[in-house]
Amino acid sequence: MKTPRSYRFPVLPARSLAPNVLTVLALCAGMSAIRFAMEGRWEASVAAILVAGIFDGLDGRVARLLKGATKFGAELDSLSDVVSFGVAPALVLYMWTLETIGGMGWVMALIFIICSALRLARFNTAIDGDHERKPGSDYFVGVPMPAAAALALWPLILSFEIDAEFLRSPVLCAVHLALISFLTISSIPTFSFKRIGVRREYVLPALLGITLLAALLVSYLWWVMSLFGVIYLLLIPVSVKRARKTQQSSD
Repeated sequence: MKTPRSYRFPVLPARSLAPNVLTVLALCAGMSAIRFAMEGRWEASVAAILVAGIFDGLDGRVARLLKGATKFGAELDSLSDVVSFGVAPALVLYMWTLETIGGMGWVMALIFIICSALRLARFNTAIDGDHERKPGSDYFVGVPMPAAAALALWPLILSFEIDAEFLRSPVLCAVHLALISFLTISSIPTFSFKRIGVRREYVLPALLGITLLAALLVSYLWWVMSLFGVIYLLLIPVSVKRARKTQQSSD
């Protein structure tokens, strides 16, 4: 009689565990956003997605800093992104206003979720720069999911400061969501902001600017987030122009 074979799983080093913990926290924040939306706590719901974005931005940097990047961590990060920046924003918008137009509202929410999954699948399977951002490149291909989630929620965020009924218009939000869905899977180059540096003589003014920004975020969070959304959209044509110029110079 054969005895069952015992399997020994490899020990995961702490440096690989730390970024995965941040990824799981991002996933928890995304799921919490859905719960807050079900309770009608819209500000808490949006804040939870923003917190997920912070954790998502940190996990990759921590992995590189600790040299703890793993295939498992990359797959977990993608799954977390689908939930936190695809499913969560779509459901929040659906419960906030899209459900009032019935099946079409649900279709638009599904389109956004599907586009987010397609984008992340493209990112995971890309083998060269024709499909995604090259390491160290100044551009993403399309709008990355954390930015897409914030842009999709822009009408809701702005409604926290402006009591305007048109912001909750389901038709307006559906059209807006369709536009953001297109941007996520498009081939439009967008700034990655990952190679921004500060010259030594500008360090103190930069620190002062960061302090001022932090104070504004604490005092006027939703106004600042709304302004960021407008600036990001206005920068897309600029990134397209600069990317074309860079491509022409390299050719």
